[in-house]
Amino acid sequence: MSLRALLAAALLTATATPVLAANAGFMTLRQPRPDAPPVEVGVWYPTDAAPSPMKLGLNAQTVAAGAPIVGGRLPLIVMSHGNGGFFGGHADTAQALAEAGFVVAALTHPGDNYRDQSRATAMADRPAALSALIGWMLDSSPLKAKLDPDRVGAFGFSSGGFTVLAAAGGEPDLSRMTDHCLRSPGNFDCKLTASRPAPADSLAARWVHDPRIQAVVAAAPALGFTFGEAGLKGITAPVQVWKAAGDEILPGDDYAEAVHRNLKRPHDYRVVPNARHFDFMAPCVTTPPADLAYLCASAPGLDRQAFHRDFNAAVVGFFTDQLVAPKDVAPGR
Repeated sequence: MSLRALLAAALLTATATPVLAANAGFMTLRQPRPDAPPVEVGVWYPTDAAPSPMKLGLNAQTVAAGAPIVGGRLPLIVMSHGNGGFFGGHADTAQALAEAGFVVAALTHPGDNYRDQSRATAMADRPAALSALIGWMLDSSPLKAKLDPDRVGAFGFSSGGFTVLAAAGGEPDLSRMTDHCLRSPGNFDCKLTASRPAPADSLAARWVHDPRIQAVVAAAPALGFTFGEAGLKGITAPVQVWKAAGDEILPGDDYAEAVHRNLKRPHDYRVVPNARHFDFMAPCVTTPPADLAYLCASAPGLDRQAFHRDFNAAVVGFFTDQLVAPKDVAPGR
């Protein structure tokens, strides 16, 4: 590489690298909607303020609540939780990203959260809500002046994994559910759709794609088989896909494996030995009520806290490579 190219690469690195913060700040916001109640959004961001422990659902985080943000032109990561979850299900991953210089905005999906399951099978609602969150964060939120609109990533788990793939350009074909559920009626997705058919107004809804999404992490993506090869061709952003080898909720090869098999572009595919479905969620720090014990139960031999140290580092590394490091000098995957 010539001296001029080396100097240019050094300049790009200096201007593109987000601030490595001492800590993570945290706040909850309300994203307004014109004809519906506001959307609950948890936001993590870099700060130099001193943190303190804070419980969040069944897990905990060490953050500086309401502290000032540091840095500018920061990359944005939007997060989409799984069926019946809420914005805080991946708080430790969000905290790790914030400490690495990202702003993370995680929504509680309207109609598909732990309080309200009225639209749990209205799958087109989800990418539309994620795209609306991106627009609000960049254009209207209290942090809009601190964000770089050209560096946006999306992280999703389970139904959220499906969400980020669709939002990034994937075109699912939900008619594939019929044959799938004839073969696997006991799978969670089939039992959910049998007990809660999709609302009539969602059946003709169009899939919302957001070209602002420049990198995608999908952990244990639900309904992966609905995309097929043709349905994944619209995804041009780099993708990291995670599979739990012992996934008891989305078992077999119809989900993460189907995405891996049908996504013909190079991508980062990782299978976690001995992991169950909910091991991608933040480790529990409190004893859950009996009806939620499954969220915290890892297989014998898997240390969820240790796994999350590796998982969070890999997610942070992927988004850093794709959204921060200059493409001509970034390490390849």
